[in-house]
Formats: sequence, structure tokens, C-alpha cells
Amino acid sequence: MAPTTVDADEEELRRRGGESERRRNGEEKNRGFHGVEQYPDSTHSILTRVLYRRSALSSSQPPRRPFKACVNVADSTSKTINGDEENQISGTDDKKDLPAMKTLIQAYKKAIIDGDEKSAQENETLICITENEKNNLTAKFAEITTEIASGKEKFLRLKADFENFRKQSEKDRLNFTSDIQADVIESLLPMVDSFENTKMEIKPETEKEKQIETSYQGIYKQFVEVMRSLGVALVETVGKPFDPSIHEAVAREESEQFKAGIVSQELRRGFILGGQLLRTATVKVSTGQGQAKGSSDAERPLEQPLEAKSDEDSSPTTSNS
Repeated sequence: MAPTTVDADEEELRRRGGESERRRNGEEKNRGFHGVEQYPDSTHSILTRVLYRRSALSSSQPPRRPFKACVNVADSTSKTINGDEENQISGTDDKKDLPAMKTLIQAYKKAIIDGDEKSAQENETLICITENEKNNLTAKFAEITTEIASGKEKFLRLKADFENFRKQSEKDRLNFTSDIQADVIESLLPMVDSFENTKMEIKPETEKEKQIETSYQGIYKQFVEVMRSLGVALVETVGKPFDPSIHEAVAREESEQFKAGIVSQELRRGFILGGQLLRTATVKVSTGQGQAKGSSDAERPLEQPLEAKSDEDSSPTTSNS
């Protein structure tokens, strides 16, 4: 007996229903409802299936997590972030990253295999919350790292500026001290001239005069030692080429001993303090042999005025004082 049209339609529906059931079973298997062991055990793949399963679950509101679970998640997340920070600083591998996340994933897989929908949903919620907290802390860690790098750069810049300021302050202090010292020593130079003039003018004859001369010469020697200890040096004159930066020529004269342009006589001593000229030396410059005095107009500016020359030559130190 031939089947009726109604029976044929029912048979066709059953056939299509079986195909749909098999197709759904295959999709569920691919989605992870069965045979979870075929997927790689990685955080990325598990999280992808968690998010897909969360959207596919029929329940509209997940159950509230207990307070103990919240505390455990917070503790485990902080430990994980600290571990992640230590791994980034020490340069170790990421195998120890997120131990709490792996524990949740294993519990989630076990709940799926056992068919415990409630436990799977709770673990899924914990995984999502933990992942969000981890991302937030990672972003905050990156922000803090950037701030630390910026602060370190500012610190190095301020340190360099302070070092330059310290060096400049030390240089200014030394210059200030040197200037004061030079001013004080320069004010004492007339005393040196007085001792030198006294030594040249006084000729002791009696024993008492000789004792007086010995006394003031001892004082002068002590004064010279103090000046030398402060770094004061004499300007070289006789026998040296004339240098207008340290010598002051007041006359030219013939000399059989020195060539032309050589200092032949020192009229007043010059002094130098640490490379700084305190006072130029007053000198006479040799014109060489066989050259008459005043024979050249170019030499006349270096000579003293003719009307005062005889007096000044007799007592050169007095005229300069």
C-alpha cells in the first residue's frame, strides 16, 4: 500500500529533524560543550569560549558571588599583578602568570564536563571579572611605569642643573676670594717699596745702626715669606726681553752687556699673584752698543722728559712712589 501524503510529510520532517539534531551536536562539539580536551589549553581560547557560552546561556541573570569568592579573586588578582610586574622587571618568562586564572579555567572545564551549569556560570563570571581587573591593573601599571620614566628624566635633568650650579658657585667663590686677596696684597706693595728704599739709602756705620738694620731686615724677610706663601711672585726683569704686558719702560739706554730690546735695569719691582698681574715692573730697556741717547724720535716716548731726567735717574724709586 502506497504511503499517503501526510505520512510522507511526517517522514520528511523526522529526517530533517534528525539532520538538524546531528548538526547541532556537531556545533556544540565544536563550541566546547563536548570533547573539551581537543582544544589547546590556552587562556585566549578558553576566554573566547567563555564569552561565547555566556552569550548563549539561557539564564538572564547570573547568581551573586559570595563574599569569600570576591576576596579570593581580589587576593589572587593582586598576587598575579605583582607576579606580572616582577616578571616584567626581572625579564623571566610568563609561565607563572595568572595562577588564579588557570585555577578558574580548570574549574570551569570540569564544570562543563560534569554538566554543572550553575558552577560553570559562576566560574565564567569570575573569569570575566578577573580578566577585567587584570586589564585595569595592567593599564595602571603601564601608566605608573611611564610616570616613573618621566620622573627619572626630570630627576637627571635637575641633578645636572644642580651640578652646574654647584660648579659655577664654587668658581665664583674662588674668584671672589682671589679678588679680595689681590686687593689686600696690592695695598701692601708700598710697604715692600719702603723696605727696598730703606735698604738702598741707609748705610749703617756704628754697631748700634747695624743692629737696627738687622732687626728691620728680619721683619722684611718675614714679610716676604708671608707674601710668598700667599702665592705672590716677582716679575722677571733684568736680562729678559721687554714685554709691555708686564713691563713699563721709562727710558732707553746704551748697554754693552745686553742687546737691543732687553731689559737692562729694574727701577721698581713688579708682582704677580697666581697668574694675575698685581703691578707692572718699571724698567729701562737696552738699545744696544754704539747708539746715542735720544738719536731716534721713535725712542723719545719711552724716555723721561729731558728737564727731569737727571733728577729722576738719581733717585728712581722716589719718583715712582
